[in-house]
Amino acid sequence: MYNILVCDDEKDIVSALTIYLTAEGYRVFSASNGAEALEVIEREDIHLALMDIMMPVMDGITAMTKLREHHNLPVILLTAKGEDTDKILGLNVGADDYVTKPFNPVELLARVKSQLRRYLMLGGGSVRPTAITIGSVSLDDDAKSVTVDGEEANLTPIEYDILRLLMQNAGKVFSPQEIYRRVWHEAPAADNPVAVHVRHIREKIEIDPANPRYLKVVWGKGYKMDGDVR
Repeated sequence: MYNILVCDDEKDIVSALTIYLTAEGYRVFSASNGAEALEVIEREDIHLALMDIMMPVMDGITAMTKLREHHNLPVILLTAKGEDTDKILGLNVGADDYVTKPFNPVELLARVKSQLRRYLMLGGGSVRPTAITIGSVSLDDDAKSVTVDGEEANLTPIEYDILRLLMQNAGKVFSPQEIYRRVWHEAPAADNPVAVHVRHIREKIEIDPANPRYLKVVWGKGYKMDGDVR
């Protein structure tokens, strides 16, 4: 399942696009301005964004510029007929395509499919599974649940988000600072609480938390989820 972000300050447009995209089997996330869009992109595994240009708080061009500092997912601009200059500027700062309002749903869906196909064929992204199992630990992102040997592990929302990040990137080491940025979506605090949350996660998923099988520390570097993904 591909995740699509729809960013527009007009609720009717967001609603219409959500209907069209959901009918095609996409999972849709929404935002009403560029700042919200960036927050969603940092929090979720977004594969393509539909971005309006003229929005309050943060416009689409500014959001595009900031997005391209860290992400290469395809972006299709939603533009008004008289925004030719903004279309060109948007393409110059990294937009992949644009659709003019009022848009034809068939044309818009064709452009979405084309950009996703190009993005994935070029190796720019991949669809992460919503259900991940490593050893006896299973995470179901649709149900927002974690089980160990079939038994529910009652993780807090923060603990869940940390474990999801590590399980989705099994074998990759994340520093406490990077985990904080990705889970809290802000600069790391001086008293970074990641180590405390990791200890609590271990108590809930490990047989012997003092000698963890899965959630391991790489001394001086950070944490990783160890094991083969199923």
